[in-house]
Amino acid sequence: MDKPLARSRVPDVARAAGVSTATVDRVLHGRAGVRAVTVERVVRAAAALGYILDSGPYIAKTRRPQRLVFLLPEGSNRFLAMLGQLVAETRARFEAFGFTARVEFIRSFNPALLARALRDAGREAEGVAFMALEHPAVREAVDALAEAGIPTVTLISDIANTRRAAYVGLDNRSTGRTAGYMMARFIGPRPAKVAMIAGSLSYRAHEEREMGFLHLFAELFPAVEVLGVREGHDDEAENYRQAKALLARHPDLAGLYNIGGASAGIARALREARKEQEIVFIGHGLTSDTRALLIDGTMDVVITQNPRALLMDCAAIFDNLRAGLPTEQNVGRPVGEILLRENLP
Repeated sequence: MDKPLARSRVPDVARAAGVSTATVDRVLHGRAGVRAVTVERVVRAAAALGYILDSGPYIAKTRRPQRLVFLLPEGSNRFLAMLGQLVAETRARFEAFGFTARVEFIRSFNPALLARALRDAGREAEGVAFMALEHPAVREAVDALAEAGIPTVTLISDIANTRRAAYVGLDNRSTGRTAGYMMARFIGPRPAKVAMIAGSLSYRAHEEREMGFLHLFAELFPAVEVLGVREGHDDEAENYRQAKALLARHPDLAGLYNIGGASAGIARALREARKEQEIVFIGHGLTSDTRALLIDGTMDVVITQNPRALLMDCAAIFDNLRAGLPTEQNVGRPVGEILLRENLP
């Protein structure tokens, strides 16, 4: 250990780091039994006080790979499936942050299963990222992990009133307003009917997109009637049935906003009704199927976000938490992209 400066003592380091003197002693003598994030906090405090001159050797010992688990809904939402594949494909980039990562797909829209998966993941991992469902059981699981020192990050859809560490994703209310504005401009200044299909309003993201969409039309385009939202559970077959029922009941439908995933099911219904070139169709997530739908003109707009950037933002947040830094230091705000056929990347 480097020779300490005379003016600083172990109790000073302990106070600065918010730990006991015994913990400081264990850290500075390289003894086991101290969490990596606590080691880093002690070492940084000791270096700031001049108790040690070089923090590098201590920090290096804490940089063993830590485990992250990503919990995503299973089903036919191709954007989420792609996101899960990227967890494995970007292994080297996670390792650069000092993490290993794996993904687990769980049955969609089941809060009890999600809560159980959160608790199970917390037994093996130092951090958990997940797409949240608004439900008391999920909130309890998140808070239980926080109590145990396991940080959670919500991905794409947030959850209210919990001790989750951070949210990574778009401002979904703004996203819904953007979808509404684009649809209104495509339809033009005339009375019309538009409809929405959500995955599930149990996702805060989908609820907020619906609210933004509704409020945009109420504020700026009151001549457009927005029909009540239907839930398709991000399933292609269910989205097909919901879209087909809408078209049968409202043959004058002018626009359709898919708040969630599985746009291919809606496209099938539009084609069968021969309305794919008449109805303004806006959805989310650039995937192989939505790209094809943009190119052939069935879809008019896809609002998306960079999936690799989402994962790397999660890694950066967990790295900050481990180091005792501000949670979102050097983490940019996710930016949504508005894609049309003419500007596809």
